[in-house]
Amino acid sequence: MRLVNHERNAMDLRTTPVHLGRGSRAKPVEGFAWEPEVLQAYSAAVAADGAEGRMVMIFDGDGRGDHWESHPAGDELVVCLSGSVTVTRDVDGVPDRVQLGPGEATINPAGVWHVVDMEGPTSILAITAGLGTEHCPRTDPPTGRVGVPGPEEAP
Repeated sequence: MRLVNHERNAMDLRTTPVHLGRGSRAKPVEGFAWEPEVLQAYSAAVAADGAEGRMVMIFDGDGRGDHWESHPAGDELVVCLSGSVTVTRDVDGVPDRVQLGPGEATINPAGVWHVVDMEGPTSILAITAGLGTEHCPRTDPPTGRVGVPGPEEAP
């Protein structure tokens, strides 16, 4: 995993997210994967941006999300590009659902647990404050947390 300066070629946001950092910088994240060691390397590489850093990525899917997540460092913007998506937030143990169609968006407030369900083939764009992001299996209530390390925890 490495951050790239001044990428001039087309990028596929499905495989190469872009990190938005301080100083209005945008850097592609080459070699990104949803693996603990890559997530730790990413956290360490962008640690100087703190809570101001954002990851921009497109996700394609179809079906029920398999995990809850929470982003304590900041809000997350979720935009439906195609298809249909339901974002469910846990608000004090009560589900709060928002349905999105193409071109519609919602904001998941900082620290609110949420899950995404895609109804049929769907693409979403997410702009996420990744610092300290936590996950837990969908089978559990959103309290059994597995965190993405913040920079203070990265090797």
